[in-house]
Amino acid sequence: MNDAESPLAWLARRRDKAGNPLVSEAQFAAGERLRRDFTRGQLMPKMGIDWSLGTPAGGRGGRAGGIQELTDSALGARQRVNEALSAVGPDLSGLLVDVCCFLKGLEDVERERGWPARSGKVVLLIALSRLAGHYGYREAATGPDRSRGISHWGADDYRPVIGD
Repeated sequence: MNDAESPLAWLARRRDKAGNPLVSEAQFAAGERLRRDFTRGQLMPKMGIDWSLGTPAGGRGGRAGGIQELTDSALGARQRVNEALSAVGPDLSGLLVDVCCFLKGLEDVERERGWPARSGKVVLLIALSRLAGHYGYREAATGPDRSRGISHWGADDYRPVIGD
């Protein structure tokens, strides 16, 4: 995929008035992960005919196609896409598919859905935050405070020997 064509990559490169990215790293990573699984799951509609497939022996042309011919990796990717979209919910999943997978621009999505101008960005950020939460992505690493310094494992009277 060409990043120049991705509306999500375009948003990730933009900054707000304070200089912060419009899309956080976690949101961007979540959107890209959804797009990769969507592509691996072969969920993109096919346009035209693939003449390289040939005609099956004894058949009238074409091929069986369908889910029987998908690889385990493609089936796994489809399952991950379905789980992610279910976790986000039906109200936001369509927007994620349009922007992250079909690479539709926000203006096009707003026009198709009859939304006010510039409202798509806000809804997309909410959807990406939910998606990032589903994938377990966080804005910052969290954990116990380790600022107490280095603790050592030697005995209290231990002194290292330097040189012989």
